[in-house]
Amino acid sequence: MQYEKHREARKIFAEIDKNPQNFLIIHYSCESFYDIKDGHTPRITSIAVYDYSSAQTDSFSLHKVAEKNHISADEIECHYDKLERNMLDEFFNYAKEHQSYTWIHWNMRDINYGFKAIEHRFSVLSGEPYKIADTKKLDLARLLIQCYGVGYIDHPRMEKLLDYNKIKAKDYLTGKGEAEAFENKEYIKLHMSTLRKVDVFANLINRSVNNTLKVKSKWYEIYGISFQGVFNYCKEQWWLQLIWTVLMLFAGAFVGKMI
Repeated sequence: MQYEKHREARKIFAEIDKNPQNFLIIHYSCESFYDIKDGHTPRITSIAVYDYSSAQTDSFSLHKVAEKNHISADEIECHYDKLERNMLDEFFNYAKEHQSYTWIHWNMRDINYGFKAIEHRFSVLSGEPYKIADTKKLDLARLLIQCYGVGYIDHPRMEKLLDYNKIKAKDYLTGKGEAEAFENKEYIKLHMSTLRKVDVFANLINRSVNNTLKVKSKWYEIYGISFQGVFNYCKEQWWLQLIWTVLMLFAGAFVGKMI
């Protein structure tokens, strides 16, 4: 039932609000899925991890590792394997140090794009990935559907949601834009987009926690058409609570006069 899904989603947002120190937000960028001709899986190009409590972001990227190794931007392509391996070494050490945290992500669910894709790339490069437990992963994309209903925004959901909420996301690139930036060797541009996206996700979470995120769903699509759904809707509307309080006061005063 939709009212149960909505209620559970609200509980999760309440938990994030109550214990922000337990949550990290992650996003990563990678090579295009569709333009690879030799069959290898897409390279990971940058990863950003945002601490929800402190709003501090840790990042891992090819160009940062290249700089540490005194490799120029023009030479990065010649050292992809080495740089990607070193970058993922750093990331998985970080993940192991933060194993008690819950990782909030956007659609990072499978081998094509997700935690498993990052693990696979590290294995390909002869690394041994630390595997984040599935119970420690929280998909924001699915959570928003659970909270607001499947029709809460048009596709592509992320870009449409930003437009609908008038969130200006400087440096933000679509997935296609990130893939094109990789092809053009615009590594810093790629990295800036990755950083921007975890910041955007935090913004969406804040608005969901505060119940100020604008969505296109009708109230019955969010709460469901049932007695319990209507009851939950009324319970969460401050103006209905105000009307109810005023009516109760008038009723109490009337009963008092009758006595």
